[in-house]
Amino acid sequence: MTRRDIFQFATVALGALIGLVLAVPGVAYLVSPLRKKERNESIQTLTRLKQLEVGVPRSFAIIEDRRDAWVKYPREPMGSVWLIRRPAGSDPPVVALSSECPHLGCAINLAPDGKSLLCPCHTSAFDLEGKPKNQVPPRPMDRLDVEISQGDDPEVRVKFQRFRTLSEEKIPLV
Repeated sequence: MTRRDIFQFATVALGALIGLVLAVPGVAYLVSPLRKKERNESIQTLTRLKQLEVGVPRSFAIIEDRRDAWVKYPREPMGSVWLIRRPAGSDPPVVALSSECPHLGCAINLAPDGKSLLCPCHTSAFDLEGKPKNQVPPRPMDRLDVEISQGDDPEVRVKFQRFRTLSEEKIPLV
């Protein structure tokens, strides 16, 4: 092996090493969104049980961080939830309903009578259990999982999740 062959081999080896050093972080950057775990639905503490009156619906905003591939956004409202406390001895003690209408996704508001929920977009109407009062919505309001902590004044935690609209079935969105 001549001196020239050794220099050629060393140059090729050094070039390959530099290329590898640059390629590994580049490939890791490109595939990082694929390696990330799916976002679990967030469980958020919204209020304390004593702050909810029996039979009186209250709306709570869901505020969380949002990540889109490589971009991380600051905390912002992602939706809202209606919480309705049920009478003592009921199971569950609190019902959480998504405020997104299962018809077309408009925001559901409290009706003027305060005893039902109404979507102003296409007049979808629901009772305080989330059951439809007319034929407009394809399914009842989407119930969310509620956790009640232990203690004298327990916290009400809700697992926020969104569902596909215009579907008779409750299909979660990713």
